[in-house]
Amino acid sequence: MKTTIEISDALLVRAKKYARRTGKPLRLIIEEGLQIALEREPRQSRYTLPDRSVGRPEGPNPLETMSWQDLRDEIYGR
Repeated sequence: MKTTIEISDALLVRAKKYARRTGKPLRLIIEEGLQIALEREPRQSRYTLPDRSVGRPEGPNPLETMSWQDLRDEIYGR
């Protein structure tokens, strides 16, 4: 994708010299710089649902013995 950016003259001169010295195109130098800058940014971790399990994993499910009325009261905190 093509785009226009404004950078300081001194930085552009340094970047062009670096590109000539390394034999890389200026576009690649800019892309590498952006990659480095973006990798420094801390990544946000994905949201993890809190564990709302009922009972013990190896034990019986305590909700199976409840009536619909009792389950509704449990859900809505009555």
